[in-house]
Amino acid sequence: MADAERRFLLSDVPWAAYVSLRDALDTARVHMTYLAGSLELMSPSERHEEESKLIARLLEAWAEERDVDLRGFKSATFRNEAEARGAEPDECYSIGPKAKDAPPQIAIEVVVANPLLDKLAVYAGLGVAEVWVWHSTSRNFAVHRLDGGRYVAAAASQLLRELDLGLLASFVRTGENHTALVKSYRAALRG
Repeated sequence: MADAERRFLLSDVPWAAYVSLRDALDTARVHMTYLAGSLELMSPSERHEEESKLIARLLEAWAEERDVDLRGFKSATFRNEAEARGAEPDECYSIGPKAKDAPPQIAIEVVVANPLLDKLAVYAGLGVAEVWVWHSTSRNFAVHRLDGGRYVAAAASQLLRELDLGLLASFVRTGENHTALVKSYRAALRG
């Protein structure tokens, strides 16, 4: 089934075991999220991957149209042993160069099925400035901005102030021609 995601939660997983497992299973087919001894394994669905890719294409088209140096890192693994946190965002970006070993500035999470771990707690421990959560069922973004080590809800991105996430969301339509959607989005941005 295209919408089915498999999620498993393991408890009492030492940091070294998480790192070894992530390194041994270095594949995009298994997403891992680590939070202080708990490890979630997730196999993304087709719907999850299609929406993630389409969001990335639309956001990157916006950056090209607005001449923003948006640098993508897809679902690279980001870890912080001191905070016992590790995650692979569905998509992630930095504006301009990213410092070595620094987290991305923006992480995007596509939610088709509810995660088993608190991903915002994970990203806060990693120091990601903004987390955008795409809710597949309601077809909208929730923006969370890091403030004092905790996330607060925000109406829009503080990092990409000119970006209208509502407009972008209106073009995230699975089952349609992605190229046509990106072209239509570009036309709307120019209009």
